[in-house]
Amino acid sequence: MRHPGVCTLMLSGLALLPLAAGCASKKQIQEYQDEITSLREERTRLKQENRELEMQLDDYAVALAEANQKVTPSAGAPSFPDLDAAGVDYGQRDGMLYLSIPSEITFAPGKADLTSGGKKALKAVADTLMGQHSGGTFWIEGHTDNDPIKKSKWGSNRDLSLARAMAVLHYLVEDCSVPDDRCVVAGHGEYQPIASNDSKSDKGRNRRVEIVVHNAKG
Repeated sequence: MRHPGVCTLMLSGLALLPLAAGCASKKQIQEYQDEITSLREERTRLKQENRELEMQLDDYAVALAEANQKVTPSAGAPSFPDLDAAGVDYGQRDGMLYLSIPSEITFAPGKADLTSGGKKALKAVADTLMGQHSGGTFWIEGHTDNDPIKKSKWGSNRDLSLARAMAVLHYLVEDCSVPDDRCVVAGHGEYQPIASNDSKSDKGRNRRVEIVVHNAKG
């Protein structure tokens, strides 16, 4: 027999909740039910957020693995102090050495004439190529940002990138004794960026000439 001074409440399969001060009013019962509903909704929301975070983590892991396959950081490549001093970046991509010369040290804006700083950098590049990778084939590839050509004689960014790659080729062959038959030239224009082109600094990173060493022998 239920004692007249005690009342308990069963809420959706939860344990019995003793009420401290006699029988609960309808208002109190509704408050308890609202609180439980709110907690359940919060738990459902947190579970959903957790699932979404786990999916994002998986996506990041895949992207990182793909990036590591394409480019090995410079720390994992041989050290070239002369290239470091000349401002030339380098690393490995798909198992091949690449050297990246930013246009800020090689060409004036909209131009394809090598600066004195660019020539100095290319001498360091030539010494590296012929000293340590003389058995390789050198792909000289020009790149630009995505700004359209406006005040230049070039018809497109691809034309400009090819002209810059050719200027690098001529200097390496004619002034640094790199064999012409070991060189391949390409102009990619804006179509192979390494940064977003959303800022001045990113655009600067995209304006470059890269030399990729194929089938190199140390």
